[in-house]
Amino acid sequence: MPASDPRVFFAAERTLLAWLRTGIAIVGLGFVVSRFGLFLHLVAFQSPGGSARLESLSSSVLGIVFVAIGAIAVGVATLQHGRFIATLPEVDRPSSYSRQWALWLSVLVSLASFLLAAYLAVTLP
Repeated sequence: MPASDPRVFFAAERTLLAWLRTGIAIVGLGFVVSRFGLFLHLVAFQSPGGSARLESLSSSVLGIVFVAIGAIAVGVATLQHGRFIATLPEVDRPSSYSRQWALWLSVLVSLASFLLAAYLAVTLP
């Protein structure tokens, strides 16, 4: 068995990317749920005696919560990945491979998700 085993590093990268995909899926679900609340608001506005205001608001709030949970999941996965990679010996890390790319991508996705949650909160119906 060679002294260097980059499979450990690449397994950690795959795990981070899996959490990134999961977080993005949760953020997407939250956005759809939140915008469905806007749809309910429009339907209630156009129908005579519409009373879907409470459902519209609760759908929007639930969507914002999902977006925030997705952003938190990506952020926590990024922190865990960074901590784990820092514990690997130098021989287990590929020499010509930048580990910073995956971390920066995850941080940007997490920040964008938090910005989306803030935007959805500001534009509540």
